[in-house]
Amino acid sequence: MAAGPDLRIQSWLMEAGEGMSVTAQRKDSRGVYYVRTLGCQMNEHDSERIAGVLRAQGYQQATPEQVRAREVDVMVLNTCAVRDNATQRMYGTIGRWHRFKQHKPDTRIAVGGCMAQKDRERIVKAAPWVDAVFGTRDIGSLPGLLDKARKDGRPQVGVSQELRDLPGRLPAVRASRSQAWVSISVGCNNTCTFCIVPSVRGRERDRSMDDILQEVEDCVRSGARQVTLLGQNVNSYGWSTGDRYAFARLLRACGRVPGLERIRFTSPHPAAFTDDVIAAMAETPTVMHQLHMPLQSGSDRILRAMRRSYRSQRFLDILDKVRTAMPDALITTDIIVGFPGETEEDFQATMDVVRRARFSSAFIFEYSPRPGTPAARMPQLPKAVVQDRFERLQALQESITMEHMQAFLGKEVEVLIGDGHGRHDGSTHRVTGHERTGVLVHVGVPQGMPAPKPGDLVTCTVTQAGPHYLIADPDPRAGQVYDIR
Repeated sequence: MAAGPDLRIQSWLMEAGEGMSVTAQRKDSRGVYYVRTLGCQMNEHDSERIAGVLRAQGYQQATPEQVRAREVDVMVLNTCAVRDNATQRMYGTIGRWHRFKQHKPDTRIAVGGCMAQKDRERIVKAAPWVDAVFGTRDIGSLPGLLDKARKDGRPQVGVSQELRDLPGRLPAVRASRSQAWVSISVGCNNTCTFCIVPSVRGRERDRSMDDILQEVEDCVRSGARQVTLLGQNVNSYGWSTGDRYAFARLLRACGRVPGLERIRFTSPHPAAFTDDVIAAMAETPTVMHQLHMPLQSGSDRILRAMRRSYRSQRFLDILDKVRTAMPDALITTDIIVGFPGETEEDFQATMDVVRRARFSSAFIFEYSPRPGTPAARMPQLPKAVVQDRFERLQALQESITMEHMQAFLGKEVEVLIGDGHGRHDGSTHRVTGHERTGVLVHVGVPQGMPAPKPGDLVTCTVTQAGPHYLIADPDPRAGQVYDIR
């Protein structure tokens, strides 16, 4: 999972590849594994824990050559249940993985994550070649399920209703040496009518602050320069015990960790976004001026139908406070179009909020009914109506995003070089990373100057702006900046 997969492997697996290690199999290994992730950053971090648990039991990550030759002993699909397309990708992927079993019958296939928690019986029935199904609370049980499947010759299911291990108690194989995810809580206490997460992740549970800080320090000692704090509602950390200032204190405490250059967090809930968090962001130098906060809809009527416990003006007021404290803040969001009952007037309210909010970018989704949620039982809108609204909102946001990107031209930015590569880095002789507010930047190395390594911080002058990225091809002879630290 450390480096991007070989493109031929990506093609063969049809979209496979959240990355795999090139670690060779040791002679004392129990076998080699491959993990693919569908879904959010929480799922990505869960996959790091899955890899860590397997490695602790003697398995080794598969090399690209082993995957290409279909010589993999354990294949794990970590699934998402938020939208229908993720469900379809899951069943399509495990169907294609059946070929591995046909080529190498002793290959073990495991399915975990949110869909496994939700549809365990359906998965076993639809794909009897799957050897193990494990839930979001059962990562640590995976090796035992695989052993029992091998011994008994039939699929094993391990899906608990209670959380066994909080993040941090399980080992992890980090996908990046320079950047790390750290979960501060698991689960969700909200009851949004469109969302399946509470039923597959459970009620919110917080880790202790000491435990979180210890993991952050461990990540920095291992080479991480950036840490992203994760939670379904990351800023409600501590609220279950009545401590509404805990998240701000955690941000400030992380800011005192020696060697940590950048702190991000995702995703906060507008209802729990307090002024002390804004102050902690503005006053802690290592906290990035980046905020991803889901709007979902600009219509108060639809927000009520979604059971989102804020209204559009409250959302806009938060953005005003953030920008007053941090004028350079990059703010992104999630929006659902076509929610059941959404009228054209409701949709226009969303368009109005987007115009006023001026998000740097937005993840816009057509509403996808999730079985088991209240919204799935509501009258659904025609597909053509939803598609039309999606396209109109997307066009509006793209024009705003382009204006944001153009504003970077000629400015100096500090870029943390990542472990992966941009699609065209090889042919353009560039390296790729993110600047301090989170924008993707492709950095060209001036002739005769050293190339940065993953984890390096490069200060450089932006020379071009794309729709969702920047290019920095600085010319020091013309007074443009290129500096590595």
